[in-house]
Amino acid sequence: MLTKDKLTGPWAGLPIAWKEDDTFDEAVYRDDVARCCEAGVPGVYTGGTTGEFYALDFDEFKAVTDATLRECRNAGTPAMIGCTSTFTLGAIRRARYAMEKGAAAIQIALPFWMEVPDSEIVQFFAEVSETVPGMPITIYETLRAKKAISLELHQRIHEAIPAVIGVKSNEGTLGVTKEGCAEITKLYHVFVSEYEIFELGPYGAIGSCSSLVYMNPRIVLKAFDLLLARKWDELKPYTDKFSRVVFEGLAPCFEAGCMDSAIDRMLGRTAGFLKTSLRCRAPYPPCTDRLLADFRTWLKNNYPEFLEL
Repeated sequence: MLTKDKLTGPWAGLPIAWKEDDTFDEAVYRDDVARCCEAGVPGVYTGGTTGEFYALDFDEFKAVTDATLRECRNAGTPAMIGCTSTFTLGAIRRARYAMEKGAAAIQIALPFWMEVPDSEIVQFFAEVSETVPGMPITIYETLRAKKAISLELHQRIHEAIPAVIGVKSNEGTLGVTKEGCAEITKLYHVFVSEYEIFELGPYGAIGSCSSLVYMNPRIVLKAFDLLLARKWDELKPYTDKFSRVVFEGLAPCFEAGCMDSAIDRMLGRTAGFLKTSLRCRAPYPPCTDRLLADFRTWLKNNYPEFLEL
């Protein structure tokens, strides 16, 4: 089981590999997991938005979970399984399966089809936690759940559910503000985007569910070493690069309507570290070969080191 102290650094948030017939390409996916483990990532994570949890039926969830845990177990790398669902029982089923199969931790977002009222938020996390006793939990906090969790609710979650050891904070949530990050860090660990670790590291941010780490593990792992060492002057050039990669280099992909999993699998393919296809599950559009080629050209002209594994 994962402890709070070990919940640090860039966990590789992996996309699922799909075959041309839209079925799970287990062989390619397992190779991608193994490659991340061999690179020295502190952990592997799937079942978030990049892992297309919203596009998996339960049997597919089990197949991806099995493949992830098998490869991570072989490498001695902890694995965190996202168990988000649109209803409590769905999250419980996924959490139970992940626990039975040996996950080091699970991650859960609030159910997202309808907004969960404040009065039900602590109860939701408590009900899931009670069915997987001893299982460490991280919260995936995103406005796609139509709710930003207040500091008061975070404090109540912390008091009621000791199993919660971290939160993945995204745009519009408390953890990506300096004051909010500092307060939440008193409760559990805060993960943010890679480009935010210079700004928020001094306020407690300590890790990321990362896609850049499988774009180029060497560079991103070095940046997080500097974060943990609190070497801010040395860290800033890295996060400046990360920010420009995301907001300038990837701009054409966002303009083309590509999101999350599409972007992240393209990042993994940029220097060839991941072997997954660019395919996402419909109706969400993938990045095209042309977008990938243009992004490689942009990197060659600006940060060629990202192309050197």
